[in-house]
Amino acid sequence: MSSLERQQAAFAGSMSAAASKIGGGTKRALAPPSPSPSVGSTTSAAAGGTPRKDRDTPTATSMALTGGHTVVFSQPAMTGTGDTVIAQMAYAVQWLRTKDEPQAYQAVLGYLSALGRSESEQEFFVEQMRHNSQIQWFPDPSLSEQTWRTGTYAHRPTIPNVRSKTQLLAYLQKKTDASGVQVKDLKDGWPDCDAALTELESEHKILVVRAKKDGVAKTVWLDDASLFHPIDPELKIMWAKVEVPGLDNIVQRLKAAQQKPTSEDPRDKLLQAPKVEKKKKRAQRKTGKSTNTHMEHLLKDYSHMKR
Repeated sequence: MSSLERQQAAFAGSMSAAASKIGGGTKRALAPPSPSPSVGSTTSAAAGGTPRKDRDTPTATSMALTGGHTVVFSQPAMTGTGDTVIAQMAYAVQWLRTKDEPQAYQAVLGYLSALGRSESEQEFFVEQMRHNSQIQWFPDPSLSEQTWRTGTYAHRPTIPNVRSKTQLLAYLQKKTDASGVQVKDLKDGWPDCDAALTELESEHKILVVRAKKDGVAKTVWLDDASLFHPIDPELKIMWAKVEVPGLDNIVQRLKAAQQKPTSEDPRDKLLQAPKVEKKKKRAQRKTGKSTNTHMEHLLKDYSHMKR
């Protein structure tokens, strides 16, 4: 046996000894890899197999925490159907605006279909109504102590106690300033006031500013019918036939008549006048007191002695 064959035999023996030590003398079969799930495996429940456990299936712990009700956690609790307190309050204000008399809380909750809610939820909503700036609460005068169940509720408009032509005129007469009344504020408590405003305007009792596009009333002022004087229709026709000259012709005619036009701006003359430039005066150099008197003999001018 050559040296190369002896080295090969020694190497094979060492490898077999190492394999026996690692395996512990026993051979274990590896588990085959699990196959990827197929479409057919998902329908095994219909064929009699064991159904696959869904991720969204509630467990016993989740059922206990939710009181036995199935809750789908992938969906939000509020689905945007207007079930919030803010949305319900807006509906309540809109409904109270259409009522002429105060309403009890049962009527408000009945309109909102909220009488089936718990007592705590109803009490919370009533307290929110009492703190709302657009809702006015009237306590029950027959009771010394008020609870959340007592009293009535009504809409509180921006301009209170104005729901007729007489009340509008009285409100305008009480104003101490010259500001007008916004029609949008007036409609907050008197939604159908357009016809009344048109009648008062035709009677020359109010002044109405309307939009140019659609003629909708925007602002209202108090007017005096005694200051209105009718104009003869013939004068209106004659005035419509008068030809008004242009602005340039009017200015020329006024200047020809030695009249000063009102459209003439005196600032134009200042702009057209030539500007006179003022010459800047040269500042005189101030001579200070001589302090080098001991060197006057050295600083004496000898330029006249040049050849």
